[in-house]
Amino acid sequence: MSRLFTLSFSHIILFIGISIMVVPVWMIFASSTHTSSFINMNGLQFFLGDSFQENYLRVLLYKGGFFKEITALKMFLNSFIMATGVALLSVVTSLMAAYALVYYRIKYATLLFWIIFITILVPLELRIFPTYSVMAELNLVNSYFGLIVPISASAIATLFFRQFYKTVPDELLESAKLDGASTWRFFIDFLVPLSKTMIVAMLIFMFVFGYNQYLWPLLVTSSEQYWTVVMGLKMMSGSIVHRFAFVMMSMVPPVLIIIILQKHFIKGVFQDK
Repeated sequence: MSRLFTLSFSHIILFIGISIMVVPVWMIFASSTHTSSFINMNGLQFFLGDSFQENYLRVLLYKGGFFKEITALKMFLNSFIMATGVALLSVVTSLMAAYALVYYRIKYATLLFWIIFITILVPLELRIFPTYSVMAELNLVNSYFGLIVPISASAIATLFFRQFYKTVPDELLESAKLDGASTWRFFIDFLVPLSKTMIVAMLIFMFVFGYNQYLWPLLVTSSEQYWTVVMGLKMMSGSIVHRFAFVMMSMVPPVLIIIILQKHFIKGVFQDK
């Protein structure tokens, strides 16, 4: 009886927590399917309306911004390119940096690692203007390269990969050397497959990190053609239902990435076990 009560209480708490997170999102989505006049008169709605297609198509194709040059569809594409580039480049550089720190006999490797790790403590705002100056000197302002590269070095990902590499038995490296595997071959054929689960986790983390960036894209882009979704949330105009529709569509790419990659993440965990 006590066990049943504990289980029921746990499920009630879980249901309350889920409701707190999901119900507001659902109400925004439901309200975005109504007309603006209906929402202004009746407030947020819990049930769907009949203006879904009209509202969402208008938001996707409507040209907004200061000079009316950018559509929501273009902003979604910009954010997806930026987030994908940040995620892929962060994982690749972190994998290689951690590999060098653990497997190469670098003098002061530990000191170098802590210098990398300390960069986490440096606020983005302190680094942003020197970084912008470099991008401006290289003529990379208003470019995807300028959006992606300066924020693609991840000390956190390097930390996780380094700690994982330290758990890999030394016998694996010795066996690879006996089989004639080169340093690069050991990295590609042994460590990368073993790191699959963590790679997927870091890809998810860095994609969301890149997708949610606001300050850096705002500074490095003066052309509306490179606006991102988060910038659009601040600068796009329209009625309340169109803003709701924009908010809901802005959630789709990261949610899809998490759902798609989560399957591989869980599969990798069970395979490892």
